[in-house]
Amino acid sequence: MNLDALAPPPRLVDWGILLAVILAGASGAVGLVTGTTDGAWIFVVHGLAGVALVPLLGWKFARVFRRLTGRWTGQVAVSVLLATLALATIGTGIYWVHAGLVEILGGFWTLLNVHIGLGILTSVVLVWHLRHRFRVPTRGDVSDRRAAMQFGGTLVAGALLWRLQGVANATLDLAGGNRRFTGSKEDGTDAGNAFPVTSWVADDPDPVDPDGWTLRVRGGVERDLAFGVGDLPGNGDVGAAADGAVPLAERRALLDCTSGWYSVHDWQGIRVGDLLEAAGPGDGAAYVRFLSVTGYRWTLPIEEARDAVLATHVDGKRLSHGHGYPVRLVAPGRRGFQWVKWVTAVEVRRRDDPGQWIATLISGFD
Repeated sequence: MNLDALAPPPRLVDWGILLAVILAGASGAVGLVTGTTDGAWIFVVHGLAGVALVPLLGWKFARVFRRLTGRWTGQVAVSVLLATLALATIGTGIYWVHAGLVEILGGFWTLLNVHIGLGILTSVVLVWHLRHRFRVPTRGDVSDRRAAMQFGGTLVAGALLWRLQGVANATLDLAGGNRRFTGSKEDGTDAGNAFPVTSWVADDPDPVDPDGWTLRVRGGVERDLAFGVGDLPGNGDVGAAADGAVPLAERRALLDCTSGWYSVHDWQGIRVGDLLEAAGPGDGAAYVRFLSVTGYRWTLPIEEARDAVLATHVDGKRLSHGHGYPVRLVAPGRRGFQWVKWVTAVEVRRRDDPGQWIATLISGFD
């Protein structure tokens, strides 16, 4: 069989690769802030786009391989780098799907973090590559029936490969079979503080001094509030009841970290809605911002924030420092990096806080 006869026109292959990379990158970025099943389709798009790249890159490599035997130029070197990054990105993604929770550098990173990093590098190099290789498809490329069938067949092959990986996981009972729709894998459910400790970028503060720590409720409220550690529910492990000046709230919630793991726990602490009721939100209050001792912060719509919990305990055990002692935000349906640790202030606001995205990159740096 002449495989070249099955290949779509070169420009359609190139545009197919570009479209797949854009879809994979955009869906991957949106997926980082998607934690509910309503957004499961985003991860389906990501998987389909990634696997569709396999046959498309196959046609591309078959066409340009001869250039490697000629004189190397800067453009050829960049093309080789781009190909290497693309294959590494796809390879780490496929391995993550089928393997267990692969940890790197003593658990500081997982293979999913590597996959994300490689994807970002691939996108950057691709933009540079397109400066010299960009070609608009001609009318003949997109109107030819045979070309359309070839291109469609390539995409169908990618979709079949994506579907078969799920069947393989289930049939062979591979480690990837315990993934959530986000790609995360279970680790440490109902085990108290014995689940992974991960923080965003440089967030790694010294243990909080309980004598000097204060939780403040401020901003657009009728009265500011302040709580010390002694005012929080429970003074050690909590059981059937806990004492303290603040009522104890309980919430079972799933923490899904963008590092690639998830964990389900019973969280105990302060219901944010109780704090807001005590402080009295002013007119126009629409958002609630949670600030960490590191400078990290995240903002929730006020109605969503009411149902969130500032947890002091997990599965009946006082939070450890690594998990955010004295209190951390528990925001069901949000991804793990939005569950702010070491919370020191709750601020009621009229507007959202777009600067929080910058804070995720610089918090923790002196």
